[in-house]
Amino acid sequence: MWLVDQLVEQHIARAREQGEFDNLPGAGKKLMLDDDSHVPENLRVGYRLLKNSGYLPPELALRREALALNQLLRELQPDDPERHAGARRLALLELRLQQSGMRTDFLHGEWRDAVADKLTGAE
Repeated sequence: MWLVDQLVEQHIARAREQGEFDNLPGAGKKLMLDDDSHVPENLRVGYRLLKNSGYLPPELALRREALALNQLLRELQPDDPERHAGARRLALLELRLQQSGMRTDFLHGEWRDAVADKLTGAE
C-alpha cells in the first residue's frame, strides 16, 4: 500500500471515530449506482469523471438538443414563423444523429416522451 493510501485510511478512520460520518444526508438510504457494466473497465473512471462534471458526449448533446427542439415545435402554433426554422434545425439534428449511427425514432415514436423525461431529468 502506498504512503498516500495509508494516510488517507488513517484520516478516514479518525473521522469515523470522531463521528464525522454520522447524520450525513442520505444515511441509511439505498445507494443509486449507475450501471456502467457496458463501459470497458479501463474507461470507467474517466467516464464517471466526465459525467460528474456535466460533460455529455457530442451525440448525447445532439440528442438532448433535438428533444428540446422537438418539444418547442410541438408547443408552437402551425403558423408561427419560428416553426419553419425550428423544423429545419430539427431535420439537420436528426440527420447528424443518423450519420453518427444513432437511431432517431425517439423523436417520433411512442417512447419519445419517456426518453425526453429521462434525458432532461424530469422523471
